[in-house]
Amino acid sequence: MPIAHALNPRSIRWKIIFLVAMACSAMALTVGVLVHESTLKWSLNEGESQAWQQLDAEVRDARASGRQPPLADPGKLPESLLRQIELHGRGSVYENELPAPTFWVAKKQGGRLYATEVDMTADLLTRQALDRHMWKYSLLALAVVLPATALSMELPTRRLRRVARTARRIAAGDLDARTNMGSRTRDEINAISATVDAMGDSLRERIATEQRFTADVAHELRTPLMGLVTSAGLLPEGEATDLVRGRARVLRDLVEDLLEISRLDADAERPQSRPVDLAELVEESAVKTGVTARVSAHGTPLAETDPRRLDRIIANLVVNADRHGAGPVEITVTKATITVRDHGPGFPADLLAHGPQRFRTGVAERGRGHGLGLTIACGQAKVIGATLDFANHPEDGGAVAVLRLPTDVPAAAR
Repeated sequence: MPIAHALNPRSIRWKIIFLVAMACSAMALTVGVLVHESTLKWSLNEGESQAWQQLDAEVRDARASGRQPPLADPGKLPESLLRQIELHGRGSVYENELPAPTFWVAKKQGGRLYATEVDMTADLLTRQALDRHMWKYSLLALAVVLPATALSMELPTRRLRRVARTARRIAAGDLDARTNMGSRTRDEINAISATVDAMGDSLRERIATEQRFTADVAHELRTPLMGLVTSAGLLPEGEATDLVRGRARVLRDLVEDLLEISRLDADAERPQSRPVDLAELVEESAVKTGVTARVSAHGTPLAETDPRRLDRIIANLVVNADRHGAGPVEITVTKATITVRDHGPGFPADLLAHGPQRFRTGVAERGRGHGLGLTIACGQAKVIGATLDFANHPEDGGAVAVLRLPTDVPAAAR
């Protein structure tokens, strides 16, 4: 059981334990009060009965022996007992006072007042012992029930955490994640897990449909666009011709990007790795983009990777930094890490939180585009086993992209 979940006071485990504790405490309190009141009532009834029997026996024995019966001094009797005698001719009163609890009974007979008292100390001690035992065993029952409740909640909470992990994996893009709980336990948790699995199946099917649609559209557009580019090259030179050629190239690049994304989505790309001099490759990639970038390398970093895909990643990062940021664009190569930084407004918060999204370019000040460059860079990084992280510089807020390549380089390449 993860400690973080066990110590989280807001978890359902502690809420249920709290409810069980409250229910057990309420039940123990109710039973304790009922037993206490019932025992007190029984004790008072027994004390009164014993007091009357004792008074009647004393009067009877005094008459039989000719001795003086137990006459009472009204000044020593409780006031409440005297009032009862005035109203009904007899009465009884329980007094729980020091030095000992007593039960008084008195009656007026033949113009004389007879009274006696019975010591109730034994009854009081018995009730107090009973109350102590009630509280003691109630606490003992709680000490057993609460850990048992916590243990019994482990399986349901574990299943709920499993459902939550699966939902987070699906939200993060792992469309193959499933709870795989089956239908052995037909309860609410099983219903939730089945819903999450169904949601994953539906989402995967919808995304697969969209990916097929994108690939089909790109393939269908590729042929007429190539004809359009070729035809634009045959037009006479002029301002209108340059505009047509430029737009045709933009459309061609967009279609090529869509085709590349469709191959990445289909997991059809396979790397062809070999030892690569990172500093040399990064410098050549930056030059081919036509962007003025400062490249600095520490030592002679080498990596076992696919140079064509790495070139594609670097080119996209450099073009993105130049197009959406501000100069100078700086590239730093250290061991198996490549950092591309600009001095513009930085990446938008949505990109930092959720990663690049196709056809979304973030805030307006980062320029316009199709939002495919960083998406392709992330896809190609995944193919070569690298990680691509995005952040903003803590000082001036410029965008910082960090590519970390695998560090497994053959000894012969070093």
